[in-house]
Amino acid sequence: MSAEPIPTSPGPWCPDPMRQQRADYTLEDLLTLPDDAPRVELVDGVIQVTPSPTLGHQDISLLLAHWLLQHVPADLRVVQAVGVGLSPNTSRQPDVLLRRADVAPSRSTLRPEDVVLAVEIVSPGTRRIDRFAKPGEYAAAGIPFYWRIEQDPVHVYAYRIGDRVGPGGERQYELVADGADVIELTEPFDIKLPVAEITP
Repeated sequence: MSAEPIPTSPGPWCPDPMRQQRADYTLEDLLTLPDDAPRVELVDGVIQVTPSPTLGHQDISLLLAHWLLQHVPADLRVVQAVGVGLSPNTSRQPDVLLRRADVAPSRSTLRPEDVVLAVEIVSPGTRRIDRFAKPGEYAAAGIPFYWRIEQDPVHVYAYRIGDRVGPGGERQYELVADGADVIELTEPFDIKLPVAEITP
């Protein structure tokens, strides 16, 4: 009598190693990921699994989204962790973003022209990406405003796209305000954000 083999689970989803080496993943591939796929970003054709955020990171993200929901004008919507296709082979997921209200709610990925503000909350494992890579990519794609929020203590840095041009000819962000007490801005709408209100 022989035993039937016990079916085994194929395991959690992971990117195809050969395609990772070829760096040929595209935005279309992200739309066909299985339901059990982890949160990922696409950078120059390579799928990168993003680390799980800390509780402090998530607290700031939720508090900021809540504050924005109470203050944004009617032509904007607050969104968390939705992919933004920055090019045919690059997609990022800002922690919080403001999108234009006229974007169809059935969409699962945004275009740069749909996004008014991208916000990244810096965690120990994402410092270099959030401080350097992502703002460069967002500016090059034409997203007009970028906020970087540092933790411990909470400090907000607000940028807008400027006239300065980088070595590759792309536009860059310029710092317009920063603070650990209050952030006051006139763009993308009149903002007076007490930092204590987004501090866990």
